[in-house]
Amino acid sequence: MSLIERAIEQSLCVVLLVATLIYTLNQVRKPTRWAGRLFLWIMNRSHSSVTDWGLRHVAIEEHFAILDVGCGGGRTIEKLAALAPKGIVYGVDYAKGSVAASRGTNAQLIQAGRVEIKHASVSQLPFPEDEFNLVTAVETQYYWPDLIKDMQEILRVLKPGGTLIVIAENYRNGAYDKLQGPVMKLLRSTNLSVGEHRELFLTAGYNDVQMFEERTKGWICGMGKKPL
Repeated sequence: MSLIERAIEQSLCVVLLVATLIYTLNQVRKPTRWAGRLFLWIMNRSHSSVTDWGLRHVAIEEHFAILDVGCGGGRTIEKLAALAPKGIVYGVDYAKGSVAASRGTNAQLIQAGRVEIKHASVSQLPFPEDEFNLVTAVETQYYWPDLIKDMQEILRVLKPGGTLIVIAENYRNGAYDKLQGPVMKLLRSTNLSVGEHRELFLTAGYNDVQMFEERTKGWICGMGKKPL
């Protein structure tokens, strides 16, 4: 093989590697209907523990109306439906692949009329004002286009006294931020500290703001209520 042929081969390998990386990152942000299924399955499994930990910080009554924003593969919806057996759980996601996967995960609950999943963005939720007792956002706020306005859109659909809970397994200055931070930059995502999360809730109009950390695992949970 000549030097020119070897250089061309190496260049093609680099292009292929970059293209694969870009495709993978896009699938993490916005999974497609088919190729994204693997990523959603991985997310369902990897996010399960941090979701359980975060939900232990909020009281969920059996009759609650709940919305899961950025529902991904639908595992959180399944958990919420079990915690509110006499209520109803909605899920929204801006990726059609996530909507399809989430509907598949919760097919029986959808058929029973206990769950409904819509294709929608956090920036424009398809619900009236004062609709939900609880809104959850697990591993998704990183990608919201306008954090303050999107938090205010969630505030709009919460009932007075209702709660938004944000759960994430990475935050700035957290236990694994040095490892995860560069990945967050590649994903073009927002990476906030504990104090910045608290300020975000307050700026968006929430009160009774609480922040929790699981320092050994680098997890964070933030909660705020809609004023009465």
